[in-house]
Amino acid sequence: MTGSSVERALEILRNGGLVAIPTETVYGLAGDASNEAAVRRIFAAKGRPADHPLIVHVAAAEQLGEWAASIPPAATVLAQICWPGPLTLLVPKAAHVLSVVTGGRDSVGIRVPAHPLTTELLTRFGGGLAAPSANRFGRVSPTTAVHVVADLGSRVDYVLDGGACPIGVESTIVDCTTDPPQILRPGGIGTEEISALLDGTLANAHGPSRAPGMLASHYAPNATVLLANSASEAATIVGDTPGAWILDHSDDLVSYAHSLYAELRAADDRGVAVIVAVMPAAHGLGHAIRDRLSKAATR
Repeated sequence: MTGSSVERALEILRNGGLVAIPTETVYGLAGDASNEAAVRRIFAAKGRPADHPLIVHVAAAEQLGEWAASIPPAATVLAQICWPGPLTLLVPKAAHVLSVVTGGRDSVGIRVPAHPLTTELLTRFGGGLAAPSANRFGRVSPTTAVHVVADLGSRVDYVLDGGACPIGVESTIVDCTTDPPQILRPGGIGTEEISALLDGTLANAHGPSRAPGMLASHYAPNATVLLANSASEAATIVGDTPGAWILDHSDDLVSYAHSLYAELRAADDRGVAVIVAVMPAAHGLGHAIRDRLSKAATR
């Protein structure tokens, strides 16, 4: 069922159901983060491995302390400046946070999304909503309600339709439990901006997978994805690959991020066998786009 009724979404969530929620990044598959049965339904609906942690979405930055055992200084800075917005902070989890949410880890990802429908929903709900992307695990993330229905069908009880997601790629994840903090997943806030806010005390990800999007292969369409460093290189590859299609918005990073997942899905719908994607420059949203394309190209 799809609609824009926050009241209906609240009723379903309070009764242990699953609701796809719009955010500024992608649609999330939400369940009550304090309800173990609801959280397990999220994993089952997506076909998601049980050790792959979920992000808890809350209405306001002031709720960070309700989910964190302690708040590292970097988390305080980033929450005050970047929330609501496309940023997830990994912090030590409070004792009450369910292990099923964190994949058995001692840390939890927290985010305050910036979408009016979901802000209203979270404010009225009062607690936290565990919400990974509302798609089958490992596949292309959804940026419209139609994408959610196509992927999950009856496995989601309600899709709160907030229109197309304006950013189009997932949140940036910063691990604030490490010193210095690490970028675990580039996303809607650029690495350079995060680094500047932390006075340059920021590291690239290393160590075990401990947050969404850290697997080598992810965000994958049915088509084979080949990567090119320029439009001319993409044209050469297409010339040698019958039926291939070029994906390139490298001159406009905002447009590239916004349309990336929709175009990958559209290529699958058209039966495109090979997508040749031009990698954008590694700055701003380019970091996130390069990350998603690289993982889509890994089989």
